Amino acid sequence: MSILARVTDVSGFSSDEKHGPLPALLIIPTIVTGLVDAVSYLELGRVFVANMTGNVVFLGFAVAGAKEFSVPASLTAIAAFMLGALAGGRLGASVGHHRGRYLAIATCVKIALVGAALITSVLARGTDDDPVRFGLIVLLALAMGLQNVTARRLGVPDLSTTVLTSTLAGLAADSALAGGKNANPGRRLVATIAVLLGAAIGATLVFHVGPSAVLALVLVLLAVNAVAAYRTWSSSDAWTVGN
Repeated sequence: MSILARVTDVSGFSSDEKHGPLPALLIIPTIVTGLVDAVSYLELGRVFVANMTGNVVFLGFAVAGAKEFSVPASLTAIAAFMLGALAGGRLGASVGHHRGRYLAIATCVKIALVGAALITSVLARGTDDDPVRFGLIVLLALAMGLQNVTARRLGVPDLSTTVLTSTLAGLAADSALAGGKNANPGRRLVATIAVLLGAAIGATLVFHVGPSAVLALVLVLLAVNAVAAYRTWSSSDAWTVGN
């Protein structure tokens, strides 16, 4: 067995009969979560477009009068995320019988949404105007709602792509120290690092280049993911069969 094969096997990202290449294909969307939340939190007014738990908390802060947070921004992000999730559910009902095709189509829709956000950001040359800011919140939250539901329907353990609370809890609760069997520790660690890496890169680009650079990077990553997912379009392997 090669060194690469051993690493992917230990980390939980090797292709298998149950999930095929899906664990590896969900790494990029997990990185994207960190990237887009860096843009939304740092540039769009202390709001998340992927982390809805944070938005609900921010909404509570805003209701209590915290000036750094906005009721309209939080509500807009939550509503758009739910609409994206609704679209993801409808898409899953139509094409979810083939998990590879479902991921490929969902990724292409995300590319369209993020592409629209990039064009808006470039043409507006800033996010100070409320119409621009709220437009970007809507477009990115739609994309993240779709991403969350896509990952949820694909059902790869510990790769929700937008939520780390249960991932971190499972990492601790299933550890040997807790008397567990260490289920997917590598996958959980990689998912956590992916969000961290995306957030760090996103923040660096926001501070030194601008939000448009982050969105451009997200588009490139999603394009790579779409191509990889499309290669599974005609596969009839057991892992492609969805619920």
